[in-house]
Amino acid sequence: MLKIPRSIDVLVEEQMNKWRSVTADRKGEVKVYHPVITISREPGTGGTVIAKRLAEAMGMDIMSNQIIHKVAESVQMSEKVVSSLDEKDVKKRDNWLTSLFESRHLWPDNYLRHLMKVISTIGRHGNAVILGRGANYILPLEETFRVRLVAPKEARIAKVMASRGSSRKEAEEYITQTGSNRDAFIRKYFHTNIADPAHYDLVIDSSRLGIDGTIETIKAAFNLMNFQRRILKGQ
Repeated sequence: MLKIPRSIDVLVEEQMNKWRSVTADRKGEVKVYHPVITISREPGTGGTVIAKRLAEAMGMDIMSNQIIHKVAESVQMSEKVVSSLDEKDVKKRDNWLTSLFESRHLWPDNYLRHLMKVISTIGRHGNAVILGRGANYILPLEETFRVRLVAPKEARIAKVMASRGSSRKEAEEYITQTGSNRDAFIRKYFHTNIADPAHYDLVIDSSRLGIDGTIETIKAAFNLMNFQRRILKGQ
């Protein structure tokens, strides 16, 4: 069993307590669950900073790539996250995952199963920004706003050099290796090309607009989307 660092354990526990609190508050009431924003990014586009600041600006929860990966690797932590759903939501999620595996002919790998359970659980709760881990391939289109961050290679190298204090060679190696790992992850688990714009609602060059401009553009585009927002009555 993978040992989860306490910091991640605490973050997950706090998030589940928040979800349970919302569930308790909604009994007998009508609750609108807002869609999820997924962010896929090329290395060196400022994706982590953009995701965190976007979540803060929109009053959403931030679900980072690292946390989702660690939780998906641990059966115990995955089941804890899933337990935050009520019985009806669990059934809806399981039905969705079954159809997704069958329609896309996904390999029933244990990691993929737990990854999809964790991400789909976040999707059922809604109102979150999910960074990476192929979330845009898992969640229903009608409840997800899918963003892809890109930038010219030279701009990404410069950004990595500035943010990490690395040499040009180190920055190039980081961009190449990280990009290759992300591409391989998506090909292995979702049998597709991460760079295909058809998988996204918005593809944006973050080097042109900067961090603030990118966040404002995502917010504006998100607010223009005509989502069928789920309205749930107390259960």
